[in-house]
Amino acid sequence: MDRNVGVNPAPPLIDRFGRQITYLRLSVTDRCDLRCVYCMKARPDFLPKADLLSLEELTILCDAFIARGVTKIRLTGGEPLVRKDVLSLIENLGTRIGRAGLKELCLTTNATQLPRFADRLAAAGIQRLNISLDTLDSDVYRRLTRGGDVNNALAGIAAAKAAGLQVKINAVAMASINEVHLPELIRWAHGEGHDVSLIEVMPVGEIGADRSAQFLSLRDVCATLSDRWTLTDLPDNTGGPARYVRVEDTGGRLGFISPLTGNFCDSCNRVRVTCTGELFTCLGKSGRIDLRHALRNGGPAALEHALDDAMAEKPWGHDFDVSPGAGAAVDRDMARTGG
Repeated sequence: MDRNVGVNPAPPLIDRFGRQITYLRLSVTDRCDLRCVYCMKARPDFLPKADLLSLEELTILCDAFIARGVTKIRLTGGEPLVRKDVLSLIENLGTRIGRAGLKELCLTTNATQLPRFADRLAAAGIQRLNISLDTLDSDVYRRLTRGGDVNNALAGIAAAKAAGLQVKINAVAMASINEVHLPELIRWAHGEGHDVSLIEVMPVGEIGADRSAQFLSLRDVCATLSDRWTLTDLPDNTGGPARYVRVEDTGGRLGFISPLTGNFCDSCNRVRVTCTGELFTCLGKSGRIDLRHALRNGGPAALEHALDDAMAEKPWGHDFDVSPGAGAAVDRDMARTGG
């Protein structure tokens, strides 16, 4: 006899503004092998490993979200591929694709670990990667990542392409840092068959730097690129906040993610869960729900109640401010929150 006969399915996750949550960004670690200047401090305080959810607990959380209507899960960090045995989690979640309601499992990475993992990621069910790459210039890359080698990232991107993975390049646009290098990055990526999305600097976490000096409006970037190339608006929607154009001169697709100059909160369909089980319903707000406590102390019922509480508390949106002296919107850094 089917044990599910007569059992009502779990209700979808719908917030108080009527937005349905179908997209989970799940951090599996706060650790990273780079130290990007817009993401973390030069000497970050990494969490004790004992504070992290186990791979089994991460799987249980994913199953709970899938049961409530989440169709897309993105694994993030930090750098997710530096977590020991993370491939076992990915392979396990890959079995949910098309069977348990999950439509897509994807990954955000800096690409440095992909020469080792690309083939296994593809075999596990990963189809798309978001790869953080802010410049092709080796000196600028070293400065931005505090010592990284761009050739390691490029080797990882090549490995992903060889494995048949769809790659999108994410670049944080920064004034006077990588601003002049963005056209070169876009042309190269489109030549390799990769989409590119540009992202505005966001005031998340104290990084020991003035974000007002880093901030570059994507409205200005778009205007500058329009002087160089022909940009045609596209209706494409990949489930995230990007607005897309076709760069007619390169034949590639370019996205603009503008949390400050083009607020997109009205269509928000996502939440973030950290590697310690804190659920953040908004990247720019401090409100959180402790899923780890619910999971470890109350079991499935408590976890369901916690998800309901999160929907009741999800705010309309963020109110980022990168004006001089404004400080960070929240004190947690991006590596801990998950990209």
